[in-house]
Amino acid sequence: MLKIDRRIIENFDWIIFISVVILCIIGILTIFSATRPPLDEGERPPFYIKQMLWLFIAIIALLIFISFDYNRLKDFWIFLYIFGLILLIAVLFSGKTAMGAKRWINLGFFSFQPSEIFKIIFIISLSAYLSNKKTPLNVFDTLKTFFIFALIPFILIFKQPDLGTALLIIATTFIMLIYKGLPIRLLIFIVFLSFISLFFLWEILWEGLKEYQKNRLIAFLDPTIDPKGIGYNITQSVITVGSGGLFGKGFLAGTQGPLKFLPEKHTDFIFPIFAEEWGFFGCLILLSLYFSIFYRTFKTAVVAKDNFGKYLALGFTSIFILYFFINIGMTIGIMPVVGIPLPFISYGGTALLANFIGIALVINVRMRRFELFYP
Repeated sequence: MLKIDRRIIENFDWIIFISVVILCIIGILTIFSATRPPLDEGERPPFYIKQMLWLFIAIIALLIFISFDYNRLKDFWIFLYIFGLILLIAVLFSGKTAMGAKRWINLGFFSFQPSEIFKIIFIISLSAYLSNKKTPLNVFDTLKTFFIFALIPFILIFKQPDLGTALLIIATTFIMLIYKGLPIRLLIFIVFLSFISLFFLWEILWEGLKEYQKNRLIAFLDPTIDPKGIGYNITQSVITVGSGGLFGKGFLAGTQGPLKFLPEKHTDFIFPIFAEEWGFFGCLILLSLYFSIFYRTFKTAVVAKDNFGKYLALGFTSIFILYFFINIGMTIGIMPVVGIPLPFISYGGTALLANFIGIALVINVRMRRFELFYP
């Protein structure tokens, strides 16, 4: 039985929790609408039911991850990180292939996506490592940290292939290194070196991409080049968002999803379905929920009692913000399609569970920010 200190309950961040649950309910309703059969004839896929079950499991996980002092995780980060890398290696050899990617491990009764689990382990491990470093980062420390926590996972996740998550690992590592105190001159040098390397290695990198990844980049640069082919996703997504107007068509009144004009309508492209039904003003409410979560999680990083807590909160805030902006950006055509789901709304059990664990750890840091919780 979980034993939770009364003082911790009093400092529980209800704003974050309620905002997240509201987003999940919006997500379930949108999944329900997006996957309904045309003219409501035929059998409805059970995606929304599965998402409801995963929400129940995710809330239980949240209660578990707020019930203990988050500093206990600091002692086991090496074992957690090795376990995370083993999961990423395992999926390459025995993973289930779907839609041209090998990203899932099938356990028989359910499948899970190791990269979603790894992003939790990654934030915990990098936070523990950086908080243990008492001196400012030098060139060697920076390169070693980047190699261990960014480059190795990037290669393993890129091989699945999951370019979106792989790039997010790189970006989050840089954000946390900068917060740690990465020298500006070194940062400028790394950015300059990256651009120079990209110029010389572009052809090699381009050849290393899958055909559909190349098509996504081409479609991003010019969706009109093949609107019925490689540019179809982006074109239909923009049309769906725009068709919502100011007030939307109303719940269950959207057409782009049920009539199958929009691909991946309940996963990566769920935002256009919401925008079509609820319009511009509905999207403003949705964005306000996200921004309230981002503000609270970032504020937690500011008020955290110790460095480990600061890095945890900053890491998860960075992941959530990056996922949010990239997903919204790719659905309205201002960013390339990289297969990034919308946090708490897109269909996906492993992603929902991982996001709730991340939120739980941020709330955990906020609840234990006072000295009185430490004997």
